[in-house]
Amino acid sequence: MRKKISLVILGSSGAPARQVCTSKTSIYLFGIVLVALFAGVGYIVYDYYNLRDTTSHLQNREIYLSSQLEEIQIQRQQIQEFANEINSLKSKLVAINSFEKKIRIIANIEKTNDSDNIFGVGGSIPEDLDAQIPLKEKHNSLMRDMHEQIEQLSMASANQQEDLESLLKSLEDQQNLLASTPAIRPISRNINSWITSRFGYRKSPFTGRREFHKGYDIASRQDTPILATADGVVTFAGKKGLYGNFIVIDHGHGLVTRYGHCHKILKKRGDKVKRWETIALMGNTGRSTGPHVHYEVHLNGIPVNPVKYILN
Repeated sequence: MRKKISLVILGSSGAPARQVCTSKTSIYLFGIVLVALFAGVGYIVYDYYNLRDTTSHLQNREIYLSSQLEEIQIQRQQIQEFANEINSLKSKLVAINSFEKKIRIIANIEKTNDSDNIFGVGGSIPEDLDAQIPLKEKHNSLMRDMHEQIEQLSMASANQQEDLESLLKSLEDQQNLLASTPAIRPISRNINSWITSRFGYRKSPFTGRREFHKGYDIASRQDTPILATADGVVTFAGKKGLYGNFIVIDHGHGLVTRYGHCHKILKKRGDKVKRWETIALMGNTGRSTGPHVHYEVHLNGIPVNPVKYILN
């Protein structure tokens, strides 16, 4: 006979006690059910908190991914802006090269190298970068094209710098040549003066015979300023026979100017002079019929007509 267990249940508020008889097996089963129930509730609670943590982690992950996506879009936008700047820089470089060509044509200065293209011999101007790729698409191809064009622009800028330096040197040489080329009258046009004798054959005012006059005579009042007609260096300043007080300026490039019959010389040998600078005062020294300047231009040692070197 199975043993039974009696349970006395006491009521509240003075209710009579109740006795319940049950077997040990029922008690075990009830205990097992109770334990299973607590275990199930515990698992559910654990799963709830675990799910809540997972949900929170996923939310944080979503926020992180969203921020990363936003950062990627910002970076891609910066890449597009950089691509536009490369296009702009390329356009400016091409414009500078075109301007350089115009200057060379105007100044009649040819390039020293054979290439007429800053992007190299046979090289063409790279096409503009496509910076309109949607931000959600990958920009790998755009970045690859940007790297290639940066290398091309680097080479082109180096070539352009070399061409501009060459052009600048040529312009400086031309400037020096122009500054050293006689180009004005030795007497200012603001001063009353007149031509008394020109370059070429004439009848000598002293002998009456036909002679070759190697200069250009301009008469004016005594002590009228005599001007250097170009930049140069004084190579002679003093008395010289029939020329009287005489001054000679070497302008380089085979050009020499000579000024005779001066009353007073204001420069000495070795002095550097500039165009329009007063070098002497008009006089009547040497063999002369009145105050004037005898002006000569020599090219490679040969007297030439000074009129060709008077542009004012």
